[in-house]
Amino acid sequence: MPMSSKTSPNADENIDDILNEDRPQHIAIIMDGNGRWAEARGLPKRAGHEQGVEAVRRTVREAGDLGIRHLTLYGFSSENWSRPVEEVNDLMGLLRLYIRKDLNKLVSRGIRIRIIGERGNLAPDIIKLIEDAESRSAGNSEYFLTIAFNYGARQELVEAARALAEKASRGEIKPGEIDETTFAASLQTSDQPDPDLVIRTSGEQRLSNFLLWQSAYSEFYFSDVLWPDFERRHLVAAIRAFATRERRYGGRPDEISNEGPSESPSETTKRNQRGAAH
Repeated sequence: MPMSSKTSPNADENIDDILNEDRPQHIAIIMDGNGRWAEARGLPKRAGHEQGVEAVRRTVREAGDLGIRHLTLYGFSSENWSRPVEEVNDLMGLLRLYIRKDLNKLVSRGIRIRIIGERGNLAPDIIKLIEDAESRSAGNSEYFLTIAFNYGARQELVEAARALAEKASRGEIKPGEIDETTFAASLQTSDQPDPDLVIRTSGEQRLSNFLLWQSAYSEFYFSDVLWPDFERRHLVAAIRAFATRERRYGGRPDEISNEGPSESPSETTKRNQRGAAH
């Protein structure tokens, strides 16, 4: 069952009392509500997106402070190209600004940056900024920040299937050898664990083509807070809600020990991939 927040959370702004094993190691966030935030204030949508960038800065900082190892943010979907040209240009400009302004700070904090999504139809200067951000932070391992930009999960799945089909046609792999592990290894997120917790802001309750494969066993938390207003206390409230959940991974409650499963399905996948790589 998904979790939702219907009122402004009043939780404490720390999670010191939550055991490490009850905390999510990977949080993915669908950042929604920039336009409505601006509209409610009689401002242009660009103002909402600008404040959304400030919320990104806060959340990246606070997630690190709270000990979250992996943070994935849904910045721009492949369907967002259907928005007005001016708004799309604003979003592209804000990505440029964020990378140029924040990259040095992110790298100095030991954050590794990954951008997932289709790059072929992005402007050359944006592709160069993305590649620079990834290369400069490649040696970092304190904290992993992934931004889904021009990303669509269905397209990601199609591309993974196509890649495996091409390998099979070349005789590099037998069709019968294709399983969850080999399929997951063909995804753009192959080197990171699946999200434990998916948060969506603004009151909407859908995935919107985001990490469809990876979120198979994720817990969901829906907040009425518009993304520009998302603060540490809202993140803490989501983590606290997550800590109360009993993660079954398809099993029955009486089949799971108090300590939980020895490893999640995503961890099994990653372990198998590491073994295959050596």
